[in-house]
Amino acid sequence: MHSQTIAFDADLARRYDRPGPRYTSYPTAPQFSAEFGEVQLREAVQASNEEPIPRRLSLYVHVPFCFSPCFYCGCNRIITRDLGRSEGYLARLYREVALIAPAFDRDREVIQLHFGGGTPNFLNPTQLADTVDVLRRQFHFADRRDSDISIEIDPRFCDPAWMPALAASGFNRASLGVQDFDPKVQAAVNRLQTVEETRAVVDAARSAGFRSVNIDLIYGLPGQNLEGFGKTLDIVTEIRPDRLAVYSYAHMPHLFKAQKQIDEALLLDGDAKLALLQLAVEKLTAAGYVYIGMDHFALPDDDLAQAQQRGGLHRNFMGYTTHAESDLIGLGVSAIRHIGNTFSQNPRDLPSWEIAIDTGKLPVFRGMRMSEDDTLRADLIQSLMCQGQIPVAALERRYGIHFEDYFASALEQLQPLQEDGLVRFGQGNIEATSQGRLLLRNIAMCFDQYLTPTAADTKPRFSRAI
Repeated sequence: MHSQTIAFDADLARRYDRPGPRYTSYPTAPQFSAEFGEVQLREAVQASNEEPIPRRLSLYVHVPFCFSPCFYCGCNRIITRDLGRSEGYLARLYREVALIAPAFDRDREVIQLHFGGGTPNFLNPTQLADTVDVLRRQFHFADRRDSDISIEIDPRFCDPAWMPALAASGFNRASLGVQDFDPKVQAAVNRLQTVEETRAVVDAARSAGFRSVNIDLIYGLPGQNLEGFGKTLDIVTEIRPDRLAVYSYAHMPHLFKAQKQIDEALLLDGDAKLALLQLAVEKLTAAGYVYIGMDHFALPDDDLAQAQQRGGLHRNFMGYTTHAESDLIGLGVSAIRHIGNTFSQNPRDLPSWEIAIDTGKLPVFRGMRMSEDDTLRADLIQSLMCQGQIPVAALERRYGIHFEDYFASALEQLQPLQEDGLVRFGQGNIEATSQGRLLLRNIAMCFDQYLTPTAADTKPRFSRAI
């Protein structure tokens, strides 16, 4: 494993500060098409069952409801304080489980279950326990010691007394949204949250035996400054979560209606925003956190850091995970599946998802089957995002290609990044430097043929090496 060190270079960060995919998948969701539907999904599941060694399974459950809108949010969510809405949603979710679970061979183990949202703790502990029970009855779960059951939590609406009940249901990882503790910033984004209520949930999770706690922060929010964000970072490192995600705020009010509520006069310019990122990198690394990649940090003894050290880190729609090589089954409105060499997504609006379930159909509104080229590039980008390097020699052996010929166009685009010291060419690999590790998506974008169609013009055919 190469060096984990990272170096923040303000000039490079400024020059390469441009929008790009987060590469929780490759190809990314905009490439999905309505031509992929229920029939294609069932074919993909059957093909995955027939693999010589079928992959294990990861489950994702989307809970769309939130009690109040956070103005920065770009997630698929429904704002309501009507707790009764969860009953109808869960009834249909259980029907979706009953529709898809029998398609998978019963001996395929579930090693990961994640509840995302929205606000998953819109559901109470009994409802969450019932959902886990339904999934356990329909799928074959791995031993509790070997499986992860995780949940995203909004501490403002979570009674710390819930945590033992969640632990009893099998939950062992929690991720808490914080974003910023500065009251002025919280008011600007409509998310008032105290340090005390956040710490109480973290402490309760630890007392209940949760394996890890993650905290999410965002830089670039309206009204942020170095002093306020510095205090937030100091509080968070004192709470000492096992993992931290520090996301960049993307202001896209044309796509996300809630962001229209933000006072644009309070937004930071590029340099001020990058200064916050630099502060986060410096404070977190000084506090002993290891940079995992793409906004994520972890303590050295955390499973993520350990998995990265041994080359077993994986990235999917749930972010970084230790469970490589599993098929992902998304359940609920807008959820995404990754079965074999296919992706598919449920409808993003609640009525369309409900209609599909009520008519007994698997709710697929778009998807895609990956080509051989997609599979190769996905493998390359996965390695870059997780290990910070491209294993050139290994990819040549695995896919029967000559790397320099196959990726001639990508390597041409990579040239300026090499000249800027973001990557170096080693013996049998291309490696992100300590400066380049903070700009992994820029490196990956050179190999994304959907961003650079010309890269596919002279693609040679290849046969996958056995």
